[in-house]
Amino acid sequence: MAAQDEQGPTTSRGPGTGRGAGGSGRVGIKDVAAAVGVSWKTVSNVVNGTGRVGEETRARVEEMIAELGYRPNLAGRQLRQGRTNTLALAVPWVHSPYFSLLAHIVIDVAGARGYRVLIEETRTERDAELQVARGFSVRAIDGIIFSPLAIGPAEIAQVRGATPLVLLGERDDPGHDRRWSTDHVSIDNVRAAREVTEHLLSTGRRRLAFVGAEPVEDRTGALRLQGYREAHAAQGLEPDPRWILPVPQFSRPAGVAAMEAVLPRVDQVDGLVCANDELALGVLYALRLNGVRVPEDVAVTGWDNTEDGRYANPSLTTVAPDLQAIAETAVDRVIAQVEHGPGDAPERDVDVVVPHRLLVRESSREA
Repeated sequence: MAAQDEQGPTTSRGPGTGRGAGGSGRVGIKDVAAAVGVSWKTVSNVVNGTGRVGEETRARVEEMIAELGYRPNLAGRQLRQGRTNTLALAVPWVHSPYFSLLAHIVIDVAGARGYRVLIEETRTERDAELQVARGFSVRAIDGIIFSPLAIGPAEIAQVRGATPLVLLGERDDPGHDRRWSTDHVSIDNVRAAREVTEHLLSTGRRRLAFVGAEPVEDRTGALRLQGYREAHAAQGLEPDPRWILPVPQFSRPAGVAAMEAVLPRVDQVDGLVCANDELALGVLYALRLNGVRVPEDVAVTGWDNTEDGRYANPSLTTVAPDLQAIAETAVDRVIAQVEHGPGDAPERDVDVVVPHRLLVRESSREA
């Protein structure tokens, strides 16, 4: 059987035309071999840096490669080697300021390590997230970095495929089955929420609301609500349950809706702990439209340190996760699985908690 060219079979032809055999416009490895008068295997050895090729022959092959404009089919070669050096980053929304910035940093970090990144938007749809957890249905992905919202880590462990996987977020099952476990990268949501709540309490405010409650215990909003409650308990305070405000999603419209629903009694609170910056920006918008001053009448805090919050009026106090550390840790963990195999990586089932900072700005200064 004839050997197959990296870009498909070709027939021999002479040099100098700048086009592949049959007028296809693609120069193949056999075209280079025929022009030099060597075997296609010799050209392959020169291209890939393998085998033994004499210096004179190597120079002639390299000269003809340049003359004919031959470009090896890297994608085909990588697939044959079982690796494409391509990662997938699956996030709920690409328009989210937090996830778009995270994606930008992940692409930079992966690129520095020789990997490209494809972005998948799940839109918090259960079926889409299950497809990600199963590893997609294509061979072009070496590993996946996944931020799930519709499904939790325990369910992911039940359905996940063989593709290396790193989760962004918290583990929901301390007694998980290690045969199906995977790496996690997160921040300490409870501790950070405790810190931002303590900050508001330290300014003399005592009637604090929480915007962003979620019913599922392992979800981000529930963990941040836990830290809010712990900060109150540490000072002998009990938050008013009427001011634990649930939202359907962490978005500006949800923040506006949550605030408008309680505007008739907004004078009963003097601080608002919002579960992310987008909620907080919606809250700021609703308060401004209704003549409620920030921070004079009520303080507002957010989460994620998005650019919009920095330039809001007033500028938004926020929790700033170390996105660089999140990206670097997630990329390094998934590459370790890719290069060693999920079951053979030097460290397995790693939970990494990255640092965060509280950035105090105008929206929460002392009244």
